[in-house]
Parts: sequence; structure tokens; C-alpha cells
Amino acid sequence: MTTVRYGARSLDEIANREVEATSVDTWATTLVATYLTDPDSLAAVVPPPLRPPDEPLVRVTVATVDVGRGYPVFGAGTFAVHARHEEIAGDYALVMPMTSEQAVIGGRETFGEPKKLADVALERDGDRVRGAFTRMGVTFVEISGAIELETQSAPERTRTSFYLKFLPSPTGKGFDGDPLLVHVQRRERTRRQWKVEGTVLLRESRFDPVADLPVLEVRDIELAERSSLQTGEVVGSVPADWVAPFAHQRYDDLSPVGADTER
Repeated sequence: MTTVRYGARSLDEIANREVEATSVDTWATTLVATYLTDPDSLAAVVPPPLRPPDEPLVRVTVATVDVGRGYPVFGAGTFAVHARHEEIAGDYALVMPMTSEQAVIGGRETFGEPKKLADVALERDGDRVRGAFTRMGVTFVEISGAIELETQSAPERTRTSFYLKFLPSPTGKGFDGDPLLVHVQRRERTRRQWKVEGTVLLRESRFDPVADLPVLEVRDIELAERSSLQTGEVVGSVPADWVAPFAHQRYDDLSPVGADTER
């Protein structure tokens, strides 16, 4: 009998590949910029139960990721604000551009990551380096600069990211259930690292309005070869009315009846 690939599969065959993929070390070349922004602007994008941090910092990461095992290298990025949940310091991503559909779907459905398909560029030409996100015809983030020197690699560390996991209701109002707050732990190892002197440029975009978080001072830019091992857990549910005002962060309004908010 011919195998029907859309047919039922065993429990072993339907293992969560996103969890498996993020539970093994994957090496990436990363360009990371941290900058100081306006505290009121940062506070405006952080949904409860998260809180703004003591210092209004934004972390932008542009990476090329090599999963190995014959999979193609893909581009990945994160634009995240520092935040806190209770006594835990971490970050809250506003947008995570990805170059592959597989990277988008798994992360959004499993962890609640705000991933979107985009062009992600990370280029090095001698001592010059450039990273950028482009969506809907707009290069809305660009990091560029010159490598100054190779530095001592950062020690192994674990970073925490906060995500809200939810699905909109088919009625068009609210969610299927109360959103879930997810903590993701990323254990990072660095084998090489360079200090970069450069700039962070944000361009106006109707669909990715990161320019509302202005660059007041670039604190640090680094290029690194880094591996990451990721684990996640649901730490609790969040009242739907807390999350509803922020749900638009995840979705592009492309409908013919959508409000035209382009400046």
C-alpha cells in the first residue's frame, strides 16, 4: 500500500521538532547591538505582568544560524527590549525576523515567539560588518561598523526571554483562552568575539515600527561565534484583557479595512 504522508502518524513520528532543534547546541555568527532608548517609549511596549527595567535598554541581534545535519544555514534576528518579570531580569521581543518558514512557525506556535518572515542580512568584508532586517520593502533595522579588535570570549551564560503565547479567537474578538506567559532560557557559549565600533539605524516602517524606540546612545556592539541551547516553560496564565491591547505587536494589518497608520 502506498504511504499517505498526510495520514496519521505515531507519537514518535510527531515529536515536537522545534523543541528538539532548540535543545541541541546550534552555532551562529551573531552581531549584537545594545542601545539606550527613551524610558517612556520602552515602558509603552511592555505588557503586564512584565515591567520595564531599571535602565531602558534595547538588544538587537542579527545572526546566521547553522543547525547542521544537512539543514541550510538561515538568517535570524531579534529586536527586544529589556524587561522584568517579578524578580527575574530578561528581555521581551517585539519582532523576530526569520528567513525560513520552518523557523517562524515552530517558534511562534511552541514558545509564542513573535517571529515573522523577513530578509535577514549579516555581511562581513574585512573589518567592516553589517547586519539588517528588511520586510515589506523597508530595511527597518541596520547595524554597521568596523571591527576594532578581538576580545576575550564571554563566559558561558544563561539569558531569559519572556513571551506571551496566544491565538486569536475565530470570532474576531479576544483569544481562544487566556494567554500563557512563557519563560525561555538560552544557555550560550562563545568561542570567538570581536568588539565593533558602529551605529544602529532605525527606519520608519508601518509594519515594524521599531523607530518609535529611538537610539539615544549605543552602549555596545559585538560580533561573535556563539552556540545556544534553548529550553522553555509556561510559568502561568495572563488575563486576556492585559494582553489584548498588545496583541497587534505580532500581526501585520494587511486587510482592506485596516487602519492606515503609515506616517
